[in-house]
Amino acid sequence: MLSHVVTYAPEEPEHDTAIEDINKEAFGPGRFTRAAYRIREGGPHDRSLSFVATSGGHVVGSVRLTPILIGQTKAMLLGPLAVRPAWKKQGIGAALMRTSIEAARRANHKLVILVGDEPYYAPFGFRRIEGHQIVMPAPVEPSRFLACELVPHALKDVQGRVRHASVA
Repeated sequence: MLSHVVTYAPEEPEHDTAIEDINKEAFGPGRFTRAAYRIREGGPHDRSLSFVATSGGHVVGSVRLTPILIGQTKAMLLGPLAVRPAWKKQGIGAALMRTSIEAARRANHKLVILVGDEPYYAPFGFRRIEGHQIVMPAPVEPSRFLACELVPHALKDVQGRVRHASVA
């Protein structure tokens, strides 16, 4: 018998404070200096592709997708993905990942990138971005720069600076 039921839903504005608390708890103040955060500063994430996990009316995890351009190629930036410590190791992060990636696929997006640990993200289709001329706005450890092609060969010939889609 489950003692805690977790539900998944699209993110709503009323979730913002809880999500910020979760990200603060998970990533600390250093999150503001990271390359992905700098991209996200350029504009809003896509709430229709961003999800929360809730239990008993409380947000226990979240994932966001942000529209970006890599050169002139449209893509999505995944992150942050975070789950409250007491709720880790229960499959919540994985469920959030599957939900957001499938939503991006249904919305006809072709490519999702992120900065993260390949062993965690590989089961969701993410692989290292190697041999591409893709430039993040701050240094990124090459082994942590990952992409998931939602359609075959979506990464082929993609090159350029990564920025929020609202930044021309």
